[in-house]
Amino acid sequence: RKRSNPNFILGVMGCMAQNHGEDLLQKLPDLDLLVGTQKFHRVPEMLDKLLASERGLGPRPGTLVDLDAETGSEETIREHLDGKRQVSAFVSIMQGCNMHCTFCIVPKTRGPERYRSMDAICGEIEELVAKGTREVTLLGQIVNSYGMRQIPYRSGISPFVQLLERVNAIEGLERIRFTSPHPRGFQKDLVAAYGRLEKLMPYVHLPVQSGSDGMLKRMRRPYTRRRILEIVDQLRAVRPDICLSTDVIVGFPGESDSEFEETRTLFEEVGFDMAFIFKYSERSGTVAADMEDDVPAEVKEARNQVLLEALGRHSLARNQALVGSVQNVLIEGPARKGEGLFMGRNPGNRKVIMPASPRLIGEIVPVRILDATVTILKGELLLSGLESPETSAFIPSVLS
Repeated sequence: RKRSNPNFILGVMGCMAQNHGEDLLQKLPDLDLLVGTQKFHRVPEMLDKLLASERGLGPRPGTLVDLDAETGSEETIREHLDGKRQVSAFVSIMQGCNMHCTFCIVPKTRGPERYRSMDAICGEIEELVAKGTREVTLLGQIVNSYGMRQIPYRSGISPFVQLLERVNAIEGLERIRFTSPHPRGFQKDLVAAYGRLEKLMPYVHLPVQSGSDGMLKRMRRPYTRRRILEIVDQLRAVRPDICLSTDVIVGFPGESDSEFEETRTLFEEVGFDMAFIFKYSERSGTVAADMEDDVPAEVKEARNQVLLEALGRHSLARNQALVGSVQNVLIEGPARKGEGLFMGRNPGNRKVIMPASPRLIGEIVPVRILDATVTILKGELLLSGLESPETSAFIPSVLS
């Protein structure tokens, strides 16, 4: 496309650029931009230079390359700069990763952990709330490592839970979620937060990767199968209605039939509501890339299908158990299909489809669940039973 249109601007950004660096220019000499993971905010000014040259306002600059680290770059990731209202918004709280899982390239491409200040994070959320945001999802590669070795514990409370407390106190915000955490960060204070912070939703992403201790050791995941089950039991003791999702890799180098069976039985025992199941593939630059990829593709696919079948059963059973219940649903916008239908999410992060009105976007409304599939709940809006504090703000708009 670029060869047929010399003015076409072609760039590579992010982890691919950071991992391969200027070696990419040998394969792609026509690149205009090569931008690393800490320099996304520099792209507009780079584009200005390229466009200016096209208009004859300056020389063609050649390939613009910026792969360097930048102090303070963690403060530049702000998803709401366009000024549009987001009912549910993502807020980055950190960059980088200090873990060294053998399958992951992130520590190499994004550098060590760097944390935004709590004041900056809360200020951004307050801006969002003023524009109509009702739910935020805090983002980090290992989000519950926020502030470690930089912000002191307070009365046994970790920096991440301190941040959750501050976000929970923001007036006008209704719901808090976060992703992606690490199992090692689910200590007592974080588990207890699900019982005392009313805005923290009963949904946890718990990326186990494998149910085999041998596999976890080869992956450099510093926990055991037993610890995963302890975390699940502790979370369910605090919030019996909690929903759980996970990440799993099948066919990691050396995974035997018995090791996969340990993953399968863990999957069944926990009964995850949602999962991202990956068939292992080599990532250059990782430790695992030097291991023999010795699990045949057909075996990876078979194991993938086994877990997908189990996931489907668990998810459908959990959703069907909600039929007849009333769920508090934050309406995010029109559904992708169906005239007059809108989509929202319940506290457990399940998608709910129901007939509604555009004026209810951004409101938390009571919905009776009438039907369920593996991934979606279907329901009807209720105009009574609004005594829940979470839906009290909805009463005037319904009755007006």
